[in-house]
Amino acid sequence: MQREDNAASSAAREQMPCPFCQDDILAQYLLKETAHFRLITDHAPLIEGHVLIIPKEHYTCYGDVPGTLDAEFLALKDEVRTFFAEYYDVPVYWEHGIFHQTVFHAHLHCFPFGDIHYDLDTALHAEIIHTQTDLRRWHAAHGHYFFLEDSTHAMLFPPDAERYQFIIQKVLWANAAPHFKNTGWRSPQQRYEVGKPLVQATIAKWRTFEQQGAKHVS
Repeated sequence: MQREDNAASSAAREQMPCPFCQDDILAQYLLKETAHFRLITDHAPLIEGHVLIIPKEHYTCYGDVPGTLDAEFLALKDEVRTFFAEYYDVPVYWEHGIFHQTVFHAHLHCFPFGDIHYDLDTALHAEIIHTQTDLRRWHAAHGHYFFLEDSTHAMLFPPDAERYQFIIQKVLWANAAPHFKNTGWRSPQQRYEVGKPLVQATIAKWRTFEQQGAKHVS
C-alpha cells in the first residue's frame, strides 16, 4: 500500500504545473539566459552562491537533454565555475536525476562547497561519467539515477535509497557542514525564509561578475 501511495503521489506531482517552465516565477531568481538554458539562484539555497542550471524546454533530467545542447550547457557550467572561483569556492555539481526530484524538470545544482571528494573505493557509483553522452546512455538503458561531480570526478549512481543517503550524509553534508556555521540542515521552508538575503547577495555578486567582463557563454 505504501508503494502504491508513493507512486500516486509522484504521479500527482508530475501533473502539477512545472515551476521551472513559468517565466514569472523564475524572473526574480534569474541570473542569465542563453538560447536554451537559464541560470538561476535556488529559491531556498543551502548556502550563498547556490545556483541551478535549467534547460528552458521541459526535460525530465539531464539524461534526457539532447546532445545538440551539450556545448551550450557545458559553457554555462564553466562560467559558473569561473564565477565561483572569483567569489566563492570550488564547485560541486549535483543532480537528483528523476530519483528524489521535487520538481520534475531537469536541473543541475551548483554548490560552492569547496574541495569535496567522493572516495571511489567505496564503489557505490555505477560508473565514472566523462561526457554527457555517458549520462544519456545510462538513462536510456536504466532510467533513474543520481549524479555527483566533485573536484576530481563525475559519478553516476543507481537509484538506491541507501546509497543516496550515504552520499548525502557522508559526502555532501560531512564536507559541506562548515559552511552552515553549526546551524544544521534546514527544511526547504526554513531555507526559503532565511535564504532571501543569500539570494540577493548571489545576484549582486553575479551582476558585478558580468560588469567586470568575466567569461561569458556566446
